[in-house]
Amino acid sequence: MTTTTTTDGRAGCDECARSDRDGFTRRTFLRGAAAAGAAIVALPALETVSAQAAYAAGWTGDTIVVISFRGGFDGLSAVAPLGDPDYLKLRPNIGIRAAAATPLDAMFGLHPGLAALKPLYDSKSLAIVHATGMPSPNRSHFDAMVEMEEAALGTAIRTGWIGRTMGLSDPGGPFATVQIGGTDVPDALRGSPSVLSMYRLRDFSIDGVGNASDRARWSAALSALHSTAPAAVKSATDTTVGALATVASITATTYKPANGAVYPAGDLGDTLKDVARLIKAGVGLQAVTLDVGNWDMHAGLAPTNNPRSGWMWDQLSEVGAALAAFAKDLGPKLDTTTVLTMSEFGRRAYENESNGVDHGWGNACFVLGGGVNGGKVYGTWPGLTKAKLDYTDGDLEATTDYRAVLADILKNRVGASVGQLATVLPGYSGGPLVGLTKAKA
Repeated sequence: MTTTTTTDGRAGCDECARSDRDGFTRRTFLRGAAAAGAAIVALPALETVSAQAAYAAGWTGDTIVVISFRGGFDGLSAVAPLGDPDYLKLRPNIGIRAAAATPLDAMFGLHPGLAALKPLYDSKSLAIVHATGMPSPNRSHFDAMVEMEEAALGTAIRTGWIGRTMGLSDPGGPFATVQIGGTDVPDALRGSPSVLSMYRLRDFSIDGVGNASDRARWSAALSALHSTAPAAVKSATDTTVGALATVASITATTYKPANGAVYPAGDLGDTLKDVARLIKAGVGLQAVTLDVGNWDMHAGLAPTNNPRSGWMWDQLSEVGAALAAFAKDLGPKLDTTTVLTMSEFGRRAYENESNGVDHGWGNACFVLGGGVNGGKVYGTWPGLTKAKLDYTDGDLEATTDYRAVLADILKNRVGASVGQLATVLPGYSGGPLVGLTKAKA
């Protein structure tokens, strides 16, 4: 694997550097819109928050929040197998030692950067699935990302698993499916009846419009201009105008997180704060996706035997603090929210000569929510013996198909039937990961 320098000055692979520069263009299917920083497709126009709430009535599932760790998340650092005798032999310089970790059970401990998640684990709102991934390894960032988000292995289907999920029920309003933190829409959303994408709620506006009076004039002008346009164009315009009005209403006052929650500074904290605002505003949010990049740690993952500084520490500290703040901010709304983290692949079991880790296979994911049977690390641990690693070419084996995690959430938290699971996850027959989540009442 050839390494290069990423846009933040750290070492990564050539492919990941290209993805960083190009904004993951291969997974973009909606670009540009009438509103700056947004993309949207046609649905009936809505003009107020209260009107939009009616569109949530047909959706009885949780709000599904999917956080994609782009670049290849190292689950063996995030959730270290402290009880595996081979772990520190393979990672003598960057492995997490028991003294630094936050213990979870006899086998696993959290990286110290994720210590903020331990109370959620203890309260059984957070579960972890380890040694999970695709049925067979794919170490290409782009190809693995597409395959995982389509979740249609071995078929010719090219829509995404969230897009197909959204197709199970009547279309919601313009906020039913949202990508936030960027306007490149991931492959997981391809096929959704509508997708709205934005960088931030505060940025979702018409260029040059700075107050309510200007927005009203522009909205009236846009509606009048498209009043005799073809139905699809008129509907898209009306929907965008309605979405702009709704966001303006939400952001008209300064947001104060509830329950003393304090989000960390940075993109993830800002983005999750916006997600919390949308959930609490009752705009009919059904699925939302957001990205966290910069995980391609081929070199310089951490200083030797010092996990409390360095690249991984910086990344995980923000993740832990942001998720903890999000859960606290939501309060009772967490009961109807399910958060899932995903990444295209894990990292090799052994460290390389640059104190980094190369592309691998099996990984760890987090599942957070009031409907989660948390306080447990799920999955079958395959071990890190030489015989096992020889078989997997140095990778942690993925003993749990990641689609089992999706199936469990879809069945219990969205209410998908067996037949609907077959539609959303074509070609998969393994069933849900039993016990991960609770069935909705």
